[in-house]
Amino acid sequence: MANKLVIVESPAKAKTLSKILGKSYIIKASMGHVRDLPEDKLGILTDKEFEPEYRNIRERRPVINEIKQLANSVSAIYLATDPDREGEAISWHLVKAANLEKDKIPLRRVTFHEITKEAVEEAFEHPRTIDMKMVDAQQARRILDRL
Repeated sequence: MANKLVIVESPAKAKTLSKILGKSYIIKASMGHVRDLPEDKLGILTDKEFEPEYRNIRERRPVINEIKQLANSVSAIYLATDPDREGEAISWHLVKAANLEKDKIPLRRVTFHEITKEAVEEAFEHPRTIDMKMVDAQQARRILDRL
């Protein structure tokens, strides 16, 4: 029975990973970003050191809700989004949107540059935390794009 949740960005990657990792893992695709700045206003608090005001993307709410539900029945969550600043930010946004940090379930960030058995196993043997410097870099870029 599956007792670990792995979150990736794309359904194609989810399908391939499920073949590599086997039945003890539930693999879900976030379909990319799950939160963004609002479309109807600036969404940046200029009086609070340019703090972004993120909102869940409406089309991603079912994914967020499914991840919340699955988090209640697993022993660990692996954030396996792409190994770049966008992927790092997507992992961070998933944690925030689904309130995963409040569940006290181990959150592990895993990255790999190729989807091979060897690369995936290596990544899962050496998990890490979310790199907030990369998240901050992505947020700075997003804020500058908006301004």
